Amino acid sequence: VMEKLLDLIIYILKNYPNPVELSKPRLVKIIYLVDWKFCLSHQRQLTNIQWYFDHFGPYVNDVIQLIESNPDIFESTSYQTIQGYIGHNFKLRETSKNINITLNPDEVKIVDFVLSKTYKLNWNQFIDLVYSTYPIQNSSRYTKLNLIEASREYSSTNIKVASV
Repeated sequence: VMEKLLDLIIYILKNYPNPVELSKPRLVKIIYLVDWKFCLSHQRQLTNIQWYFDHFGPYVNDVIQLIESNPDIFESTSYQTIQGYIGHNFKLRETSKNINITLNPDEVKIVDFVLSKTYKLNWNQFIDLVYSTYPIQNSSRYTKLNLIEASREYSSTNIKVASV
């Protein structure tokens, strides 16, 4: 199932409209948003990540570890942030741009939806979106996030309004 995460990362890196802004934390949180949206649509996550609500929101090391363990596919670039910190971006190596991925059309649709809703957001707007999600709003920091259970709760407690 790690292949699904690898395919997802490759797809995002290939299709993200502004790759310069695709920092480590933003990439991880985009994958969180994909998993959350996938749960709302399919009652399961796209990845097998066990999400954790740490000090800075939903985070896991799985994404970065998978990228770093595949240096033949990905390369990392460092940059200095406005605050003076060193940030890292990832991109596909030129030799990796034609890798075939196995995301099905429905999975691609959800990833594209998340990308279309997030790529224009500045960092603060993006983080506000992530923090507004039901699992984050209804969980405590330093706990595991059960997105599947959260999607069931969310679906059962929110009134569905018929489209007009």
